[in-house]
Amino acid sequence: MELVAQGVANLTVPFFGGIPATGAIARTATNIKNGGRTPISGMVHAITLLLILVFFGKWAALIPMPTLAGILVVVAWNMSEAHLFLKLLSGPRGDVLVLLSTFGLTVLVDLSVAIQVGMVLAAFLFMQRMAEATQVGFITRDLNDAGEDGIDDPHSLHLREVPSGVEVFEINGPFFFGAADKFKYALKQVATPPRVLILRMRHALSLDSTALQALESVFDNARRNGTHLVLSGIHSQPLMVLERSGFLHRLGEENIHGNIDDALNRARDILGLPPVQRPGPPAPRFRKTEY
Repeated sequence: MELVAQGVANLTVPFFGGIPATGAIARTATNIKNGGRTPISGMVHAITLLLILVFFGKWAALIPMPTLAGILVVVAWNMSEAHLFLKLLSGPRGDVLVLLSTFGLTVLVDLSVAIQVGMVLAAFLFMQRMAEATQVGFITRDLNDAGEDGIDDPHSLHLREVPSGVEVFEINGPFFFGAADKFKYALKQVATPPRVLILRMRHALSLDSTALQALESVFDNARRNGTHLVLSGIHSQPLMVLERSGFLHRLGEENIHGNIDDALNRARDILGLPPVQRPGPPAPRFRKTEY
């Protein structure tokens, strides 16, 4: 709110011959260090500065500069939190790079430049970590591995019978442009195109335009190879993206299901096999009204 008030003041003072000022954290940090917790503390601070400028300026000019310099050094040291700075240096390399870059630019260039560069670097670091956290791969190859979904998970693929000619591919994590290349590369690892490819998206809570293009590319390749694409466990945000882009109409609502059991039965229907009853409790079904 101090910055909002300062912005309003900067819009007003030019009409009275004033000079706009930038935001500074030093006075605010000092205020907080001395117990300021509410907007009233900022108002008292502003009124104090006003009184000094209007009535006590001639006495304030008599304060020796070394005294003011000493006060600024103490304030800067209290703001630096050196113990936290040293602690952060022992953290991940990406965090250390953002910290040192922002710190160096603050000292050598300007605070505004340092904040802008730091925000950009932090955004890239976040995207890299989210891409690394997103796991994609064929889980039908790992059915003998008890760690795929967990034996206690009622939706685990270990409890299902996957027909021959069906491959189940799962995405774990946000499906965005940082993971799109990983998704396409993993799909290329299958030697023979399956009759039905089930794309399980129960852990993919978000979908962006780049990931949508990757999904459309997979759909086009699947059609050329005679493979039917079926989506399972898709959430509301990805579903809305698919609908607005027109991909939902191209794929067909009959190929989008809310759980793996319905998706496997859809695959059996494509293969001309009878449906199989789900082994566990019923999972939410896909309904058109959900999107």
